[in-house]
Amino acid sequence: MASGPNMMAPICLVENNYEKLSVNQKALQILDKISQPVVVVAIVGLYRTGKSYLMNHLAGQKHGFPLGSTVQSKTKGIWMWCVPHPFKPNQTLVLLDTEGLGDVEKGDPKNDSWIFALAVLLCSSFVYNSMSTINHQALEQLHYVTELTELIRAKSSPTPEGVEDSTEFVSFFPDFIWTVRDFTLELKLNGLPITEDEYLENALKLIPGRNMKVQISNLPRECIRHFFPKRKCFVFDRPTKDKELLANIENVAENQLEPEFQEQTKNFCSYIFTQARTKTLREGITVTGKRLGTLVVTYVDTINNGAVPCLENAVTTLAQLENSAAVQKAADHYSQQMAQRLRLPTDTLQELLDLHAACEREAIAIFMENSFKDENQEFQKKLVEILRDKKESFLLENEEASVKYCQAKLDHLSKALMENISAGTFSVPGGHKLYLETKERIEQDYWEVPRKGVKENEVFQRFLQSQAAIEKSILQADKALTDGEKAMAEERARKEAAEKEKELLRQRLQEQQQEMEAQRRSLEENMVQLRAKLEREREDLRREQNMMLDHKLKVQKDLLLEGFRMKSEEMNAEINHLKNKIETRNNDAPCMARVLDRIGTEITSILSAPAKLLGSVVSGVVSLFKKK
Repeated sequence: MASGPNMMAPICLVENNYEKLSVNQKALQILDKISQPVVVVAIVGLYRTGKSYLMNHLAGQKHGFPLGSTVQSKTKGIWMWCVPHPFKPNQTLVLLDTEGLGDVEKGDPKNDSWIFALAVLLCSSFVYNSMSTINHQALEQLHYVTELTELIRAKSSPTPEGVEDSTEFVSFFPDFIWTVRDFTLELKLNGLPITEDEYLENALKLIPGRNMKVQISNLPRECIRHFFPKRKCFVFDRPTKDKELLANIENVAENQLEPEFQEQTKNFCSYIFTQARTKTLREGITVTGKRLGTLVVTYVDTINNGAVPCLENAVTTLAQLENSAAVQKAADHYSQQMAQRLRLPTDTLQELLDLHAACEREAIAIFMENSFKDENQEFQKKLVEILRDKKESFLLENEEASVKYCQAKLDHLSKALMENISAGTFSVPGGHKLYLETKERIEQDYWEVPRKGVKENEVFQRFLQSQAAIEKSILQADKALTDGEKAMAEERARKEAAEKEKELLRQRLQEQQQEMEAQRRSLEENMVQLRAKLEREREDLRREQNMMLDHKLKVQKDLLLEGFRMKSEEMNAEINHLKNKIETRNNDAPCMARVLDRIGTEITSILSAPAKLLGSVVSGVVSLFKKK
């Protein structure tokens, strides 16, 4: 969607009825039409704390997400509003407003935990909204963050001993933004002014002590510090001192609100519009609206089946769908471009093969752009097979068009000849010479016809063969020729026929060589683009792992500076594990070479290159990548 969606109002994305989650199909249809990358902002917090008001402002509206003026929670489940991004025209802003946590009307508190976990999994910026101040009570109310280790898994496989699965959270968790409403304190620490961010970081410092009460109190602080590498805080004054206005704030004019509150709301929105990241999965996989819909369904289905949502499994599910669609998109592009740019019959085989190579290059690029996690390049190989078959189909169409065109031209040019043969025009003394002159004029006129295509020689050769018996009959009946002259004419005709056959064989050999070269080019193009993609993925993973390492080293250093030596040392296992992974990744060049060797062989097999070409093509092309 080039201009983004045009939703006039929000719609429920995840319904929460009778303590069971379900995905709204109408909301999925909206997401399915969004091919743009999405910036996903989710807001979570206790019910009746003004979450919806902030989200409406991000949508540029006063109304939309329902604002309640009673103690009852207005939002149930997760509501979604997709709007054009005000600063990024090629992206869509997806706003997720969640039902209030801690609603007394809800029976099962586990529901709150799942809503919290889903918001974390789906968004790129996670806004936690609370009232008054960030104190012990506020952090206790954020106990949901401590439950994430039981509600989310990063990997489906077991982690090494001493390393928790949650140590991977930092690689895909959203940015954390704490909004504090009705804030009445001064932003000061030890008598000195501090920023909102410094206020948050000070509140997240661990409390000294080893008793159980202190450990429980510290757990939310530790989780936020460990899981969310980028943190931000905004404090808001009370919107108005007038209780009546406050109860109907969506109908209150901006100038009736406190100036400080207006400025704070403006700053919050500006930060979201300029700093909120595009939603990505691990290793830099960009999430579009369509992909977000798949993730929602995958996570909710997993929860309803009594299992824990796993990012790795969700990405695998998403990859299967997206890669299959990428193959189809690439194949369709190839077919459309070939149909638009191909004029049948082509003058030469090379003309068609060059056009095929250009369209194939574009198709592979489209596949590479839209695919990810293509294990063993199964989908790429499927595309190679499809494009090979499509190319063969175009080659056949080209040959048929050439045959049809050439035959029609020959039928027209030889019409008079055939009529004269039927009328006995050449059955007279000197008839053979007259016949040869007529045939030569036909041949001369035939070769002057432009763009006859790849079958021009073969069709003309068939015509000559069809005339051979007739010519011999006319020759033998020509009384103007001696027996010696007839014998010489027969010998000359045999030599000419043999030369024509050789010429046809030379053309076929040349075309075989051209097709072999086309197969080599196809292999090389696949390998060039695959290598570039593997290198991009390796760089994305390297960047992600380095970010994780930097974050963990910072957390460890902060713990040490705050006097928590033991907790700092407890991080050594996960830090060393990550360092080993980075070291292994940095030394995986031979692994990439082996992958290219294997894929090169498999793609060559699909392209059905002649046996004598297999080894040389694979070793020749793959060696290029080993040297780079």
